[in-house]
Amino acid sequence: MLILDLGLNALMTGIVLGSIYALVALGLAITFGLLRVPNVAHPAMVIGGSYAAVISNGYGVDPLLAGALWAVPFYAMGIILYEFYFRSFESRGRGNTMQSLTLFFGISLIIEIGLVVAFGTDLRSVNVGYVGKSLAVGFIVVPYRFLIPAMLTPVIIVLLWLYLTRTNTGLAIRAVAYEERALQICGMDPAAIKRHAFGIAMALAAVAGAALVVTGPIDPFAGRTHLGRVFAIVVLAGMGTIPGTLIAAILIGVAESCVMTFLSPSWAPGVAFAILLATLGLRPNGLFGALR
Repeated sequence: MLILDLGLNALMTGIVLGSIYALVALGLAITFGLLRVPNVAHPAMVIGGSYAAVISNGYGVDPLLAGALWAVPFYAMGIILYEFYFRSFESRGRGNTMQSLTLFFGISLIIEIGLVVAFGTDLRSVNVGYVGKSLAVGFIVVPYRFLIPAMLTPVIIVLLWLYLTRTNTGLAIRAVAYEERALQICGMDPAAIKRHAFGIAMALAAVAGAALVVTGPIDPFAGRTHLGRVFAIVVLAGMGTIPGTLIAAILIGVAESCVMTFLSPSWAPGVAFAILLATLGLRPNGLFGALR
C-alpha cells in the first residue's frame, strides 16, 4: 500500500507541476513554436514577472491578480522588444540565425543582472493566505500553492486557443510563420502580426511569473532551471500546438515527479532533456504537430 500511496501522490503532484510548467512554456509556444523566434530569454522574462508580482504583493495585491495587471506593461515591452529584433534581423533577412539567438541570450543576461542590481541575490517570496495549506483527499495531499496556480493554466489555454482559432488576428498569428506571403496578399502586415503575438507572449510571461512565485521562492537566476524544460515541452507538444503544450507539460511533470519519488531528486532536472533528445530523435514533429 505504501508504494500505491507514493505512486498516486507522485501522479497527482506531476499533473499539478505539469500544469504550472505549461503556463511557463506557453509564451515560448508562441514565440518559438509559431513565430520561429529563438527566444531563449523567455524563462528570464517569466522570472521578471515573478519579481513584478513580488513588488505588487508588498502592497497587499494577490500575486495572481498582480500577474494579470502586469500583463499590460509586459505586452507593451514585448512589442518594443520585437520591433528591435525585427529591425536588427528579420528586416535584413537574418531572422532565426545564430546572431538572433545571441541577442536573446544577451537579453536574458541583462534581465538577470538587472534583477540582481535591483533586488540582490536573496530568495524572494509572496505572502498569501493559501500558502502553507493543503488539500487532502484520502491519502493524496496537494498544497494549495501548487493547486491554485495549476488551475489557472487550463483557463488561459482555452481562452488563448479560442482567440487563435476564432478571430481573424488569431488565425493570422497561426499562419504568419507559414504563409507570410498570403497575409501580405490579404493586405495584412506580417511584422505587425508578429509584433502583436510577441506582446501576447510577454504578457503570458507576466502571468506565468506570478503563478511561479506562488509555488515557491525565486531568485534572479531561477529561469535557468526552466530553460531546457520549456523548450522540451514546446518541442514535445509539436512546435506551437497550444492545447498540446498542456499535455506535454503534464507528461514531463509526471515523469519528473516519479523520478523524484522513486529514484532521486537530483535526477529530476535531466528528465526534460532526456525527453527532448528522444523527441528530436524519434518524433521531430512532436506529439501533436499535425494539429497545429
